[in-house]
Amino acid sequence: MPPAHLVSHNPATVHAPAGGYCMGLELTQYRRLLFISGQVPERLDGTVPEGFEAQCEQAWRNLIEVLAAAGLGIAHLVKVTTFLTDRNQLVTNRSIRRAMLGEHQPALTVVIVETVDSKWLLEIEAIAAE
Repeated sequence: MPPAHLVSHNPATVHAPAGGYCMGLELTQYRRLLFISGQVPERLDGTVPEGFEAQCEQAWRNLIEVLAAAGLGIAHLVKVTTFLTDRNQLVTNRSIRRAMLGEHQPALTVVIVETVDSKWLLEIEAIAAE
């Protein structure tokens, strides 16, 4: 269940989303907005894990660290955009995202792109509100 200031909108007149997200998420009130730049799958030492699953988990850990630095958590996410370099990673991405988000369902977008650095297999940006 989202915090009281977040209201999910999933109209019965639109095909239901599959993937643990809502069609629209309304902020009825907020004190702060946090815009999180695209988080890439680099560790603190600048190394990049091998394989999509490890990279996806690292990008999520980085995003969670930015949230924590602002005193926020997963439940504060209102919008998450994931940029993938390979559409074949959609199912793995969805699985890891669900594990990271738990029951929380922010608005989501996934886009297939080329990245700035060929080592990166994805990038995740987000907006959080309190």
